[in-house]
Amino acid sequence: MLLDLLLAVAAIGAGAWALIERGRAAHAAARAQMFEDNAETLKAQAALAAQQAAEALVKRAGESFAAQERLAEAKLAAQLKPVAETLEKVQAQALAIEKARAEDSGGLKRQIGELLAASVATQEEARKLSAALRRGAGVQGRWGEQTLRNVLEAAGLQRRFDFEEQFSIESEEGRRRPDVRVRLPNGGVFVIDAKCSLNAFLEAQDAPDETQRDAALARHAASVRAHIAGLSAKAYWDQFKAEGSPDFVAMFVPGDGFLAAALERTPELMTEAMDRRVLLVTPTTLFALCKAVAYGWRVEDQAKSAALIANLGRELYKRIAVMAEHAHRLGRSLDDSVRRYNQFAGSLESQVLTQARRFEELSADHEGKQIPELATLDTTVRPLSKLAAERDLAPVLTLKERAPTSAA
Repeated sequence: MLLDLLLAVAAIGAGAWALIERGRAAHAAARAQMFEDNAETLKAQAALAAQQAAEALVKRAGESFAAQERLAEAKLAAQLKPVAETLEKVQAQALAIEKARAEDSGGLKRQIGELLAASVATQEEARKLSAALRRGAGVQGRWGEQTLRNVLEAAGLQRRFDFEEQFSIESEEGRRRPDVRVRLPNGGVFVIDAKCSLNAFLEAQDAPDETQRDAALARHAASVRAHIAGLSAKAYWDQFKAEGSPDFVAMFVPGDGFLAAALERTPELMTEAMDRRVLLVTPTTLFALCKAVAYGWRVEDQAKSAALIANLGRELYKRIAVMAEHAHRLGRSLDDSVRRYNQFAGSLESQVLTQARRFEELSADHEGKQIPELATLDTTVRPLSKLAAERDLAPVLTLKERAPTSAA
């Protein structure tokens, strides 16, 4: 029975312990569940806090980055502002340069077009002139005469005064007609002839090959030589010897190229012409020669003006001398008048007024009128000493004549 009791007590103890252990297990499970629930809550709270902290950190970092970016942009803008201004200026200059280039390009194109048009027109005129010159000697002669007239006028010579065109003279061989007679200072003249055939030269320009060209240029040189011989035979210098003509005649070739082509084929042509008293001239050389003639005319005009000025000065000196003589005589008259006045005043004072003032001493009624004191004049007339010393000298004005430089 005791054993049963012990077993019962043991069973009760075991049940109680089992109940206690079960309670403990339930409590532990509850605590574990609570811990697990708290862990989830803490985990969720931690995650939320971490997210909020991260968001705040990101926001703060973003704001910091934005501020730094704005600051960097401001610094960069401040640093790039001069560069931007320089770029704007460069862009403006580039636009201006481009505009100027476009305008210049347009102007250049226009000028090139005008130049091409002028070149075409010149070529056309050259073809017309070449065609006209081929028509005959008459056309060539008129063209040469017109070219000669242009050169003379460009050199400063005046038509009908300094040179005479197309006049006729009588000689032993008959009537002759030089193209131009140029008047020289001091009465001299020289003759210019402009009749030169250019047919062979024009044929050489249109020659299809070198052989025909050489043959045409040889004919051109022979034509120039023949004209030199014919012009020398006319001896114009003898016919105008009375007018002071130099012993040569000028043969005008209306182009430097024409004479150069002839001299290229016949180099001795220039020496031969000089030996025949023929001076070969082109527009260039004739211009220089006529410039010298025009200068001689200016020197002669200046000499005439100087002579006229000397005559005017001589006449003016004579008139000044006459006027100075009148002034001298007037001064002497004034000086004589002053002297006579002083004599009159002295005589009046000593001979008349002394007696007249005695009426005042006798208390005579003179109606308050006083007799003034008469003072003598001490001023003398200033003599014209220079003119007076030279009034008897006759003026002598001379002008030395100087022979004007002549250009031959």
